[in-house]
Amino acid sequence: MTTSATAAGGPTTNGESPGVTWDYDETLDHRNRYLTPALATFQAYEKPLLLARGRRQYLWDGAGRKYLDCIAQNLCISVGYCHPLVTEAVKRQLDELQHCTTMWMHPAPGLLGKALVERLPSDGDWVLHFVNSGSEAIDLALLLSRLYTRNHEVVALRRAYHGLHFGAMSATGIARCHQPVPAAPGVLHVSVPDQYRGAYGPGVDDYVNELGATLESSTAGGVAGMLFEPIQGFGGVIPLPAEYVQRAERSIRAAGGVLIADEVQTGFGRTGEHFWGFERLGVTPDIVVMSKGLGNGFPIAAVAARREIAAAMTERKFFNTYGSNPMACAAASAVLVAIEQEGLQENARRIGASLVELLRELQGRHECIGDVRGRGLLIGVDIVADRETREPAPQLAAQLSERMRERGVILSKSGAYENVLRIAPPLCIGQEDVGAFGEAVTSAFAGMP
Repeated sequence: MTTSATAAGGPTTNGESPGVTWDYDETLDHRNRYLTPALATFQAYEKPLLLARGRRQYLWDGAGRKYLDCIAQNLCISVGYCHPLVTEAVKRQLDELQHCTTMWMHPAPGLLGKALVERLPSDGDWVLHFVNSGSEAIDLALLLSRLYTRNHEVVALRRAYHGLHFGAMSATGIARCHQPVPAAPGVLHVSVPDQYRGAYGPGVDDYVNELGATLESSTAGGVAGMLFEPIQGFGGVIPLPAEYVQRAERSIRAAGGVLIADEVQTGFGRTGEHFWGFERLGVTPDIVVMSKGLGNGFPIAAVAARREIAAAMTERKFFNTYGSNPMACAAASAVLVAIEQEGLQENARRIGASLVELLRELQGRHECIGDVRGRGLLIGVDIVADRETREPAPQLAAQLSERMRERGVILSKSGAYENVLRIAPPLCIGQEDVGAFGEAVTSAFAGMP
C-alpha cells in the first residue's frame, strides 16, 4: 500500500520513482531480502525507522510522524535538511554537468578548495584532495603521512572511531568495530586521556608517559604521525585535553611524524567556539581530514595537507573517480556559505550550552547519568549502573534511546560500551527545540534511577 501525504508533513507519491511505496513491512522485507545482512550490525533502533522527508532539523517517517533529529544522520546534516542554498546549488549543477573527473577540469573543486583553505590556519600552504567518504579520507591521510615521512607506524587512540573500511578500521580503537581478520599493519594504539573513565583517571601525565614508552618500545625510533579526533565522537564524546595534545605533538614531531586531525565529526563549527575542533587544543596539524557535515548529506570528503606533504604522492599515480564531483562540490560550497550567513557556529555554541545546562539539571535528579560532556552541538550523556563505580549501563541507554524515539526525538547510542547517548543535531536547531527536547528527555527519564 502507498501512504499519502498527512497533515504532519508525511510522504506523497508526487514525483516519486515508480514502485516506491511507504509500506513499512514491505520496505523491511526488501531490506532483509536484497541488501546485505551487515546493515543490521549498525542501526539505531531494534525496529529501524522508515524515513520519508526532512526539513531543516526535522524528519518525518513513512507514516507522517514528525521527529526532532538530534543525530543529524550521523552528523552528516550540518545546515539542515533540504537547505535552499544547498538544494539550488546542486540543481543548477545537475542541469549543467553531473560529473567531471580530475582527468579534466571544472571550476567547482577549485572554488571549494579555495573556500576551505581560507578557513584553515594561515601559516600553511594548504592543498586539498577530494574523495567520497571519511573512511577513504582517513586511508589517504595515513598514506600521505607514510609517504612524506618515510616512516610506517602511526599512533592512534583507543576508543577512537575513524571508519570501518580496512585501513580506517585498523586505526579505530573499538573492538566491535574490528572484523575478525588481521588488521592493517603499522597502527599503534595508546590510551585516550578520558577524564571521566580513562585508564589512568584524570590528568594527562600518565597518558603522555604511555605515549613516550610506546614510541620507545614499539617503533624503530621514527613514526609517520599521530591521528586524533579533537573530541572522540562515536567513541563516546570524549574531549581531548589541550595539554595532552600539545605534549603529544612534541613527542610525535621529535620522532619525525606529522599530526593528523580527524575533523569528520568536529569540523564546520559544530563545537561552537571554533570552526575546527583542533583550534581549541592550541595545535596546528599537518593534515586535516573532513567529511560528513561538509556535504550536508552529499557524499564528499577531503584531506587538507601542507603542499610539501601532498607532493609526496607525485612520484606515482593518484586518481579518485568520483572525488571532486561538481555536484558534491557545489553542495559543499553552499554549506560553507550557509554556515557563515546564518551564524550557525555561534548557534551551535549557544544552543549547545542550553542543552548541556538542561542535561546537567537532569543529572542532578538521576543517578544513572554519570557524566554530561561535550562542546557546542556534540554532546554525550554517559549512562551508568552505578555512579560511584561508573559501570556502563548499555541496556539502560538503549531503553532511554527507544523512549526518546517514542517521544519524537532521534539520537544515538555510542561509546566503547554503547552506553553514551550522543546528541548532535543539525546546526540550525533553535531555542524552541531545546524546550521540546527538555520535555521529551524529562519524560523519558521518568521512573529511572
